[in-house]
Amino acid sequence: MLAISLVVVSGLLHAVWNLFTKRSLNKTVFLWWIQVVATVIYLPWAIIAILHRDIPATGWWLLTLTVSVHGLYVTLLSKTYTAGDMSQVYPLMRGVSPLLAPMIGVVLLGEHLSAFGWLGVVCIVVGIWTLGNWRLARKSQAGTLSRAATWLALAVGVSITLYTTLDKITLSYVPAVSLTDASDLGNMVALSVTAFRSGASASEWRVNWRTVLLGGIMAPGGYLLFLYALHQLPLAQLAPMREIGIVFGAILGIVVLKEAQGARRIVAAGLITIGVVVLGIFG
Repeated sequence: MLAISLVVVSGLLHAVWNLFTKRSLNKTVFLWWIQVVATVIYLPWAIIAILHRDIPATGWWLLTLTVSVHGLYVTLLSKTYTAGDMSQVYPLMRGVSPLLAPMIGVVLLGEHLSAFGWLGVVCIVVGIWTLGNWRLARKSQAGTLSRAATWLALAVGVSITLYTTLDKITLSYVPAVSLTDASDLGNMVALSVTAFRSGASASEWRVNWRTVLLGGIMAPGGYLLFLYALHQLPLAQLAPMREIGIVFGAILGIVVLKEAQGARRIVAAGLITIGVVVLGIFG
């Protein structure tokens, strides 16, 4: 029950800092600032934790690999948001991992998922894709998603699956906070060139420094909770449950951003919630 609670809180924190990002001036620069703040704030804790752990060479290689995948993820993410609307590409990106991660957990990590657990996975994936309501087209048109944006979004989804799986394995060698801070550092490096070239770093900080500081605590803090949960329950069960954040995001969109929702989004959020509950009880 503790692991499930950690994942739910993690999803809420993820939705909140994504809300901050959506309201920022320059999305890439804002994300870069979050990584800078996160790296600095969590660095002392990360260093102390790693000094108290005897990490073998395998652990260092795994840490390097997963940090590289995290960097690839954030780079692909910025390109995807350039190619397509967030309301369409985000559900597609998040809908890939809940389907692939359980398969990897069962096939490669020797984990088990019950029949009801797989039903929960299906509910989550269907709910996410329904929320996206995307249609494929050769070129960007109103209400459609271009092939370039589609392939980029799918690549982001695959990278999410890869780093989540690698993080699960790396946790056997590296403390969770050290893994999180190393990933933040990798993300910061990956975004630095674009952030510097934009010339918007100073203005973004001047206008949004409060939400940058909060986001710098929430973003790694939320993922840190998820990593602690991975210590207790299988990847196959927890990775799909993490997408409960999309439900929180929809609620924040209604309450804070005054977005129009409609019956489709309510049904989609309900499917995701049902899937999370089924996974938590029967997974």
